[in-house]
Amino acid sequence: MKALATFALAALTLAAAAPASAQFAKPEDAIKYRQSTLFVMGQHFGRIGAMANGRVPFDAKAAQENADIVAAMAKLPWAGFGAGTDKGAPTKAQPAIWTEQAKFKAHADKLEAESVKLAAAAKTGSLDNLKTAFGAAASSCKACHDDFRAK
Repeated sequence: MKALATFALAALTLAAAAPASAQFAKPEDAIKYRQSTLFVMGQHFGRIGAMANGRVPFDAKAAQENADIVAAMAKLPWAGFGAGTDKGAPTKAQPAIWTEQAKFKAHADKLEAESVKLAAAAKTGSLDNLKTAFGAAASSCKACHDDFRAK
């Protein structure tokens, strides 16, 4: 698991380093990219949530690994929301993303910041710290979904 997480983080770092304009030949590519990054982030976030909510036993090592992936992934999807990416493939992104860009960016920045705090809390090995940070990160996800994701 650790080797997989390390590989995933290395691949994500390389992907994030490339300029957004070079990443996407077509709007469909950007849409798939953002959907994929959000899906992976959600999977790892869900694993942390299961521990924070008592659905699975707390595993400090797994929490840290998953939180590190969430923090890395939280930086990535925003490049996939460029101009012209509101159409081209099925998407749940609301048009408000492109008309209220400052508000959308504020949500993105908040999620990135809360994800870093989540990773820091996971490193403490404390379930209580993880629960607190998870709640704040989950609230930032929900706020963005409430404002910018089609139901």
